[in-house]
Amino acid sequence: MATKGPVPKRSDQRRRRNENPEGIPTTEVPRIGATVDAPPLGFVTHDLAMDFYASLARSEQAHYFEPSDWQAARILTMELGRMLNAGKPSGQLYTALWSAMGDLLATEGQRRRLRFEIDRTPSGGEDKQNAAVIDLAKRLGMA
Repeated sequence: MATKGPVPKRSDQRRRRNENPEGIPTTEVPRIGATVDAPPLGFVTHDLAMDFYASLARSEQAHYFEPSDWQAARILTMELGRMLNAGKPSGQLYTALWSAMGDLLATEGQRRRLRFEIDRTPSGGEDKQNAAVIDLAKRLGMA
């Protein structure tokens, strides 16, 4: 079950990593290989809606999608395209579509609330503390 309130920080940004007040472990998925194949969309709609569907197919959370999730994504894409093609889009429909996108874990905030993180480091979780620090002032010629 997702938490309410502000979006939690990523696990590597939390100060007290040993304390998990909700008792919910964080699932980290390293980026490895290809994702699950998405079924064809089956219709043509607004370019942004079709791009959204294609982006779901390339996303790591798609590894966990079941056929019912892909059908929900197709319905969401159809309604998103319909809204984008409308002369006067509905704010209420937009809110419902945004909520449905969150249900498909299409937003970073919803993934964090569910303690689902995608590790994009090349080695699949190498020590994040050893990353190089760039001095922006030097880089921009200000120092």
